[in-house]
Amino acid sequence: MSIRFSSQTEKFEPHDTERLRLWLTEVIKRHGKSVGNINYLFSDDEQMLQANIRYLNHDTYTDIITFDYVSGGLVSGDILVSIDRVGENAMKYSVSLDEELRRVVVHGVLHLLGQGDKTDVEAAKMRRREADALALWDELFHEERMS
Repeated sequence: MSIRFSSQTEKFEPHDTERLRLWLTEVIKRHGKSVGNINYLFSDDEQMLQANIRYLNHDTYTDIITFDYVSGGLVSGDILVSIDRVGENAMKYSVSLDEELRRVVVHGVLHLLGQGDKTDVEAAKMRRREADALALWDELFHEERMS
């Protein structure tokens, strides 16, 4: 059982993967589940657009696509992330690339834990859970968040 990170683009190479693994494992544990096999694949906008069209029949750009392979209490899935969207969102929301990347990475795990975001109510709950997870990162690694 593992959490893996890889990249389809030369523009991005994920770093700090050990802390990301520890944090995501703790998020999953706190939801009463165990880590199965979770694969993150970082790509660019064009690769994500093609995946969105091919697998979801959506002709739009997105920051994340989550494929859920959860079985019982074992959290597994493939999570595609557009590093282009992550970078643009970081600038839009005035946060660091690392913080926005953590938000998107945990967003995928929250989907695997059953949290949707299609309705306004679901999206609000997703944002609260993301904030809780980011606070856990700060707690685990003793980082202060900039406001």
